Amino acid sequence: MTTRRRARFVRAQMAWMLGATLVLVLLGSLSLELAFVVSLIGFLVVTELTAPFAVTPDWRRRLVWIIALGLAVFGYVVIRRILAILPPGVI
Repeated sequence: MTTRRRARFVRAQMAWMLGATLVLVLLGSLSLELAFVVSLIGFLVVTELTAPFAVTPDWRRRLVWIIALGLAVFGYVVIRRILAILPPGVI
């Protein structure tokens, strides 16, 4: 049963990422940063929507590390964007 749930999680995440990439391409705004942010949002949504009620399998406990890494990279992207917007003499 765990393998079926894990496969459902992976299929949902892949569908989200492919759909998001397709939408970004159709809108003409595909960039690595934007694709990463949309994929991270999808990862968080899929993780929450597929969470079991009673028992958490080991593979889901390891998702915490992936989420932490994704949020750290997201923070880096946000800081880079803020520094790009600020005038040169501010910092």
